[in-house]
Amino acid sequence: MEKRSSIIRSLALSAILCLWCTPSKASAEIEYELSPTLDITLSVLGAAAQGIGSYLHSQMEIKDRDALRPAKDFLPWDRKFMGRYSETADLMSDIGSVIAVAPLAIGGYAWYSGASNGKEFATFSLMFFQSVLFQSGINLATRSLEIWPRPYIYSECEKGKEAAQNAKGEAYGSFFSGHASAAFTVAVFASEWYDQVFPNSANTGLVRALAFSLAGFESVLRVAAGKHYPTDILIGALVGTGVSYGVLTLHKNRNKKFSLWAFPGVAGATFLF
Repeated sequence: MEKRSSIIRSLALSAILCLWCTPSKASAEIEYELSPTLDITLSVLGAAAQGIGSYLHSQMEIKDRDALRPAKDFLPWDRKFMGRYSETADLMSDIGSVIAVAPLAIGGYAWYSGASNGKEFATFSLMFFQSVLFQSGINLATRSLEIWPRPYIYSECEKGKEAAQNAKGEAYGSFFSGHASAAFTVAVFASEWYDQVFPNSANTGLVRALAFSLAGFESVLRVAAGKHYPTDILIGALVGTGVSYGVLTLHKNRNKKFSLWAFPGVAGATFLF
């Protein structure tokens, strides 16, 4: 399975790079562009972050319920969510994950309709891919620190207690929410991609509001499900948004004076004044 996933990722990256090199007509000036040095570096670092995070996350172990952190160790606004559990909200949040395809759907439609081209689709796809790798890697590594367990681990209700008893090691690292981080990454790219390919659209504000509202709703569902505390989703939202805008900023045409570079055993950044 792992080998198959690696092959799929390699083919996807190859397809994006091929599209990037394909000349096509665009209706608007492309605000973002790829750079071999920058993007190879970001992709490698993102893959490394994802790999390290996944490994650390996989090493998390089940804890004794008697050794769980007491309520006094939690932030005041998080305490009242200890013990919360909702199977319905958990299912709804998982179903809500389908919004992850929104940026690609917008880009694909724009390309199909002639408002964009293959190069622009490849540029945004690769930036989106890099952002997902970074935010996911940071999330998994942070959760492996086991700062506090998920709320439902403290549940005493019938279904909640059963879920806590069957929980895996990952349940003991609730901080911070990966769903929230991913949802806001999607919101940033959906709104920015739409704004780029339809610059004169009267619906830009509506798309942005809808994208971030859905991200917020997805995050709230994670709290309602007993999978995260308010602090978890707040930090997740900030990380997802920050990483996404960071990657976008690095690719803006006006930022050609800044570059990242990497060689075996060393990496760095170059600034031109």
